[in-house]
Formats: sequence, structure tokens, C-alpha cells
Amino acid sequence: MSAAPSAPVEHSPAVRSAVHKVFRRVVPLFFVMFVANYMDRVNLGFAQDQLRADVGLSAAAFGLGAGIFFIAYAIFEVPSNMLMERFGPKVWLTRIMITWGIVATAMAFVSSPGMFYTLRFLLGVAEAGFFPAVIYYLSRWLPDSHRGRATSIFLMGSGAATVVVGPISGALLEMHGIWGHSGWQWMFFVEGVFSVALGFVVHRFLDSSVEQADWLTDEEKRGLVAAIDSEQEERDVHRGAAQVSRWKLLADPQMLLFLWIYFAINVALYAVTFWLPAIVHDIGGLSDFQVGLVTAVPWLFALVGLYVSGRISDRIGKRRPVLTALLLIGGTGTLLAVFVSPWVGLGALCIAAMGFKPASPIFWTIPQSYLDARAAAPGIALINSIGNLGGFVAPTAFGLLEDSTGSTKGGLVGLTVIGFLAALSVLLVRGGGRNDKVRARPATAPATTVPGTNSGTNSGTNPGAAPRSTGPGAAARPATA
Repeated sequence: MSAAPSAPVEHSPAVRSAVHKVFRRVVPLFFVMFVANYMDRVNLGFAQDQLRADVGLSAAAFGLGAGIFFIAYAIFEVPSNMLMERFGPKVWLTRIMITWGIVATAMAFVSSPGMFYTLRFLLGVAEAGFFPAVIYYLSRWLPDSHRGRATSIFLMGSGAATVVVGPISGALLEMHGIWGHSGWQWMFFVEGVFSVALGFVVHRFLDSSVEQADWLTDEEKRGLVAAIDSEQEERDVHRGAAQVSRWKLLADPQMLLFLWIYFAINVALYAVTFWLPAIVHDIGGLSDFQVGLVTAVPWLFALVGLYVSGRISDRIGKRRPVLTALLLIGGTGTLLAVFVSPWVGLGALCIAAMGFKPASPIFWTIPQSYLDARAAAPGIALINSIGNLGGFVAPTAFGLLEDSTGSTKGGLVGLTVIGFLAALSVLLVRGGGRNDKVRARPATAPATTVPGTNSGTNSGTNPGAAPRSTGPGAAARPATA
């Protein structure tokens, strides 16, 4: 049975006014926060040469330090989310911003490999929970019909950061020698202080709940809360009372495929992110600022890839062919970079960025269509936690390969293999298309009609939606290959 299209949701003028204010006040702040988050996470790649020379780090040691951040992030993500529920999003997001800014600033004072490892681990601890906290915040402040656009704007912060972090970090690196400090120290200090200052802005402009927002009228508050609560009640009615075991997710072969594919995407993406400045620097004859400018070029192409791939996948309604193509494009780009001159290799890395960067948002549409609603939250958290470990593997493996071979070409070949294997794996995945069929839930009792909803045989948030099964991975058998 195919899912019937749902009618557009019509909200009251008060709700529309409240949503407009949220987009004007909150969503842009989250965008800037993500830019700062991504900048403090990956600016390490631009400091690589100066930092390694001053602190005495090998390529392998640098790669380990770059990747250890993701170990801490994976360990502390769930505890951070639990504390966020206790203290509220305003307090917790402020805490995250200020503490990660302090740790990022402290990176300016690294003097030994041990201190380098410790601060990178603490940066992961400080940042853990940021992404899901923002997603949770949006779910409590915006109706479902507006949440997708807000999330897309938020995620664009990552793409914007990849473009601006190069020129900004390159300019700060050229402060080398001012007041007796190295350029990498100035870079970490200035960018870290920016995040601390942004934390106080977050505390000023965010409210933990709609009821606390003095910038909304009483009518707007009541309308927004009612709209969001109504959607939640409808979801609860359709989901039923049964609970899905999180451990069963690991027994689902499709979940294992999701874990591997997202892990592979992160390996490829973070390898390019952390080592691109070093690859560009090998071209020779470029200042630190010029390296930063040139490094931004592949990410500009990636933004184009994000827009085009999103439009194509929405138009055809099939995610898997688009994701497969993106991974093949990314792997082809890294393969070409191995065999050509440095300047032509930069063009090849532009191709790689156009493949690997858009792969992540396209990927996430597939688990969302596959997972049963009751398993979606733990399933997505599991995929995100395990997949982000690719951020540890990528720089660590790249560093070991450079130490053993004296070149980054071995790492680029590895990325090619990973990209191609991930592309082949996507062909085995079910789900990811608006026309995919779903398995009906076995009828165990007569359906009851709930006032204000469709028949109880349907599930999901939309009236007329197709039934879902009760299993952890209930979904979606594709109607067509």
C-alpha cells in the first residue's frame, strides 16, 4: 500500500506569526553556533604544520589527536542529552558553547603531545550533545510543517563553515610572531574566544520553553504550544503503547548497513577536511592565507553539490540512486587526486568534496523512511554515535599512512576504496523513496476510530499515511529498484 499524500497543514495567524519570529530570532543563532562549532572542530587542520613543528608531533600523533575528539563525543553524547533534559535547553546549550570555547582557547597553550591529546578529548566532551540538543529544541518550538526548513538552515552552518574557516584561519596564522606567539596560537585563541562570547549571546536570546519567551504574545504562545502538542498527541495515538527494544536494532541487517554507510561517509568527509590544508600546502609557493583561500574552493563546489543533489533527490523521490552516485563521485575524485599534478589534484578534490559532503544529508533521509516511528529516535542516535567514529579513524589512519609512506596518496587510495564500497552497500539498502511500499502491521484487534484522526489502522503523523510494522526496522520495501 502506498502512502497517500497529506494535505498541507493550515495554521492560525497566531501560529504563523510565532513561527516567523522563531525563524527570525532563533534559527539564525543556531546557524552561527554551528559555524563556530564546526570551526573549532576542524581548524586543527590549518595549524598542522606550525603545531607539529613547535610541539614535536609526528603525522601519526597529529592524526590521533585530531581523531580522539570523536571518541569523547561518542561516549558523552547520551549523558549530555540526559543532562539537557534536566537543566533545560537554554542552560545546557549555553554551557556547551562556553565550555567548548574555553577548551578551544586553551589549545593555544599546547606544549606537549600529552596536553594536545587531553585538550582534544576535552573538546569532544564539551561539544557532545550539541547537535541533538538543537534538533530537540526545534522540535519543541516549531510545528512539523516548518521543522524541516529550520533544520536545513541549521545544517547549512556546516557548509558555510567549511568555506569561511579556511580564509579566517589562514589570516590568523599570518599573525605569527606578534607579541612572541605563533600563528597557530593566535588562531586557536581568537576562534575559541569567539565561541565563548557567542555562549553569552545564546544565554541572552534563547528560552528553554515557549511559555518563557517574552518576545511572543500570549496568543502566539498558546497557539504554538497547542499546535505542537496536537501533533505529538496524534503521533502517540498512531504509535500505540508498544515499546521497541533498542538492542534489537543491532540485530536488524539494515541497521548494520546504515551504521557502515554513515561510518564510511564520515571517514571520507573528515579525512578530506583535516588533511586538505596539508595537501594544498604541498602545492608550494602559497602563504598561510592563500592556503586558506584555496582550501575553501572545494567546499564551494560542495555547496553546489548540496543544492543540486537535494533538488534532484526531492524531484525524483528516490534517495538511494542519488546517494550511490554521490559516493562514486567522491571516490573518483580522490582516485584522480593520486595520479595528477598538485593543481589538477585540487580540482580532483573539488570533485571529491562535491560527492562526500552532500552524501550525509541525503543518507539521513533513508533511515528516517525505514525505521518504525518508535525506533526512530534510538536508531538515529545509534547511527550518529557509531558513524561519527569515522571522524576518529580518518585522521588517525591518514597520519599513520603519511608517517610510513611520506605521502598522503595512500590515504587518498583508501578513501577511494571506502567510497566505492559504501556505494555498493547502498544498493542493498531498503527504504529511501516516497513511493516505497511498506509492510502492513498484522491486525490483532478491530481498528478503533479516534476522534480527529484517521482510522487506527494507519500510523505516522499524516492522515492517510500507510501502515507501519511494529519491528525496529519496519519499513519500507521499495516499489521499484
